[in-house]
Amino acid sequence: MSNNRKIKVLVTKPGLDGHDRGAKVVARGLRDAGMEVIYTGLHQTPKDIANTIIQEDPDAVLLSILSGAHNALCPKIMEQLKEHNIDDVLVAVGGIIPEEDKDYLRELGLQGFYGPGTEIKTIVNFVKENIKR
Repeated sequence: MSNNRKIKVLVTKPGLDGHDRGAKVVARGLRDAGMEVIYTGLHQTPKDIANTIIQEDPDAVLLSILSGAHNALCPKIMEQLKEHNIDDVLVAVGGIIPEEDKDYLRELGLQGFYGPGTEIKTIVNFVKENIKR
């Protein structure tokens, strides 16, 4: 990644979860921190997310899942990335993720977990510190 190019982040809402306020707040915070942000909106399928990653080539993907379906959706999303040989993108998930699920999600390749109330600067710092340059 060129140091001149802004960090590009995809913020997306997989599944049927209809709560998008947090995702919009995160997207705005990342944009205010100088990043290029693509927000896909609600009800994205794992295939939709993979296709957007292929088209937009983001540095990071932030999934927002408040429905409790993270153990169903994250494996499908990571499988799509693997099928398309996408292995150079930082993937994190926000939402209500129980501690006992995080090891499983880490094994899938997710690298960050952010629940309600997380300060935007924490997410911004996570992205900045973990993007491969």
